Amino acid sequence: MSLISVLTSEHSIAPVTTGARRILAAFLFGGLLTVLHAAPALAGNEFAQSSVRKGVLLVASPTLNDPNFRQTVILVLEHGSEGTLGLVLNRSTNVLLSEALPDLTVLKGTTYRLFAGGPVETTRLLLLFRLKDPPADARPVFDDVYVGGTPAVLERIITQAKPTDTFRAFAGVAGWGPGQLKYEMLQGAWAILAPDSIGIFDKDPATLWADCLSRLQAPRVISY
Repeated sequence: MSLISVLTSEHSIAPVTTGARRILAAFLFGGLLTVLHAAPALAGNEFAQSSVRKGVLLVASPTLNDPNFRQTVILVLEHGSEGTLGLVLNRSTNVLLSEALPDLTVLKGTTYRLFAGGPVETTRLLLLFRLKDPPADARPVFDDVYVGGTPAVLERIITQAKPTDTFRAFAGVAGWGPGQLKYEMLQGAWAILAPDSIGIFDKDPATLWADCLSRLQAPRVISY
């Protein structure tokens, strides 16, 4: 079963209304994630549907006004005949992760923020992490960056973090059906960049989109 199938089948949860800032999140960890065969990340950027692969970044054009994706940078988690799934990387929320997951003792007193990963399945939580020594059930995205894991992995990163070990938690994902992303790219909505984990984890997410625009080597793909 692909990640796309997982998100649209048995793991839905009912909405809750226990507080304006509290989010009930179901972990998409461990065995829930089965992704397509890994493809190498591109070394450069191109504006073509054939360039879309797991692990690349989709950079929104300045002319893209869809409120779901305006000025966003999306990490592609899966791409294939069933469609495309990704995570919006640069939309931090005001919700603390400890509020979204109040039963996880390790989060109490921490200031980790929940990120809005996209408009699909917004009551689900995905963990994106960078580890030199990942668990066996982690699914690679690029380099030392993985998606999946367990609450034990989260505890390991928080309590025994190495300098390079880190994570971000996302509520929801971005999704496109078969052919939908191809159409948007033909309309000039997206450009493609190879990712780097420093930009994703270590820099201010508020500047990620602008930083990606400056990295683009083919300005013609972005209309100012």
